[in-house]
Amino acid sequence: MPSITEPELSALLIVISAMREVTTKRALPDNNEPDATGKSDAGAASIDFEEAPPAPEEPDEKLTPEEFERARKSYLLKRFWISARGFWGRNGDRFAWLCCLGLLVLIGMNVGFQYGINVWNRELFDAIEQRNAPTVYFLGALFPPLVLGSVMLVTIQVYVRMMIQRHWRSWLTSALIARWLDNGRYYQLNLIDGDHKNPEARLSEDLRIATESPVDFVAGVIAAFVSASTFIVVLWMIGGALSLPIGGMVITIPGFLVVTAILYAITTSSAIAFIGRNFVQVSEAKNQVEAEFRYTLTRVRENGESIALLGGEEEERNDLGRTFGNVLHQWALLARQYMRTTLVSHGSMLIAPVVPVLLCAPKFLDGSMTLGQVMQAASAFTIVQGAFGWLVDNYPRLADWNASARRVASLMMSIDGLQRAEQSDTLGRIEHGETNGDVMLSLHNLSVSLGDGTAVVKETEVEIEQGERVLVAGESGSGKSTLVRAIAGLWPWGTGSVDFHADKRMFMLPQRPYIPSGTLRRAVAYPRAADSWELDDINDALDKVGLGHLKDKIEEEAPWDQTLSGGERQRLAFARLLLHDPDIIVLDEATSALDEKSQDQLMELLVRELPTVTILSVGHRAELEAFHSRKITLEKRNGGARLVSDVDLVPRKKNRNVISRILKHRHRHRAKPAS
Repeated sequence: MPSITEPELSALLIVISAMREVTTKRALPDNNEPDATGKSDAGAASIDFEEAPPAPEEPDEKLTPEEFERARKSYLLKRFWISARGFWGRNGDRFAWLCCLGLLVLIGMNVGFQYGINVWNRELFDAIEQRNAPTVYFLGALFPPLVLGSVMLVTIQVYVRMMIQRHWRSWLTSALIARWLDNGRYYQLNLIDGDHKNPEARLSEDLRIATESPVDFVAGVIAAFVSASTFIVVLWMIGGALSLPIGGMVITIPGFLVVTAILYAITTSSAIAFIGRNFVQVSEAKNQVEAEFRYTLTRVRENGESIALLGGEEEERNDLGRTFGNVLHQWALLARQYMRTTLVSHGSMLIAPVVPVLLCAPKFLDGSMTLGQVMQAASAFTIVQGAFGWLVDNYPRLADWNASARRVASLMMSIDGLQRAEQSDTLGRIEHGETNGDVMLSLHNLSVSLGDGTAVVKETEVEIEQGERVLVAGESGSGKSTLVRAIAGLWPWGTGSVDFHADKRMFMLPQRPYIPSGTLRRAVAYPRAADSWELDDINDALDKVGLGHLKDKIEEEAPWDQTLSGGERQRLAFARLLLHDPDIIVLDEATSALDEKSQDQLMELLVRELPTVTILSVGHRAELEAFHSRKITLEKRNGGARLVSDVDLVPRKKNRNVISRILKHRHRHRAKPAS
């Protein structure tokens, strides 16, 4: 992932500031309802992490590319833990520590039952060796309660462990989604460079693995440590010392079973660690190409109509084939890693139970060790090997966790850039304020520019009063849609200000309306909840916009974004307008998919049903002038488009002579001495 540079951070600051400022100006009267743009402060999550994220790693001339890559990966893991461990902090889950304590107790009790079964194993074989029938029957009757108790403890332990994973994932997912959605960052991330492509996969699959695996690892390591400690003592007490005659000398090895267990574990663990030394890198590469394959499939689904109309199936098939070929290649590399590690681990599993029996055989044959002690030693030796080899056996999962945690941290890092940029003022940004009197919307000396400072629109001065319907016209590429995005707060780069009337609600209608998943009723009510209006009101709105034929399907769940035509989606957006009844409407080519007759019908409906609403619309068709009271024209010029005319399409009582004021403002602006 490339590092975020200072200019990028400055651009990110602009996005945050603009989105925060414009959002606070447009709240609905009811604070628990979203505003016309779909934002709500009442339901916003506010999870404060206990530590500020560290500064990102920057390239160092002293580091080689490989060293820098290792430093970057180390930073990403550190970044993940800074946020993730907040689950156990003061702003975390209140049951986190209680569940962890309960898990520790269950692990200890389960090891206790393991020891009880180990002792039972010794007593049983001793009784069999001695042909002691009453003891064998008694121990046989005692076995079911021991097994039942152990099974119950393991079952409860699994439940508590998965409960911790579920709560941790819920907490971290909620926190990260809140940061991702806050101030429109989900949109802003599309404007900057960084390793945050396909964030939905990072928030779902990668975050699941990143929160499940650590709990499994910690629980497994603790259980392995307690088991190893307990049964090493058992091996020491049972095995004692082993005396070996070598070259006329007798060499005594104290705790020979313990020494053998440790040497055996070191040998097998070292072998697997050496064989699987590339496991992390291969697993990371596999996860990356899997994510890219999912992203390509998603792109095909989202753009299915365009691909079908253009006949691009063959090209898409080739592209998917290349992407999936990368997946298969990485899977082949990963399969080789699994084969090598399985060779050692499975061989170790077969040999481990036999080694202690062979080692104890001399003592059993000379009568210094009973059959029960031999079997107890074999059982304890196997448990110790399992404990020592737990981390090695779970090495593949550790590799998957590394890859997933770093992908989640990459998204966190990009969002950090948005927040870290709040103190930077390298690039100018559009300010947002409030208007007074009858003025609903005011653009004061507004210049809109690209992130690199290139001007798109220059020095626009416009005031729009309540009830005015203003059409923004101009040739393609003159910056009309960019101006609309700046007014909405989605395009923050530039200078000047955009001011709204306090406590007024604005509603945006883009060229391609968003249709959420679910029922048609939810699609019409969006961004409010589906039950915000009575069914009769929704049906009435559909009738008015020409979608009455869909009323019978109002409660039907279907892929409406694919089912509805472009014109029907735009009609549905007008039905939303009628239901939400905003104070200011911004239309960005909102009737472009309709024929002229349908466009006229909808515009007439809008003017008739919402006679006092203020409208600012962008359109190319000359027929739209009949539904507007005023027209401003942008003309594309070198150095940025400029407002060249502002004419009344309907006579007004007051003549503000905006063009004259623009010229005066420019004259004053140019007359100012350079600072």
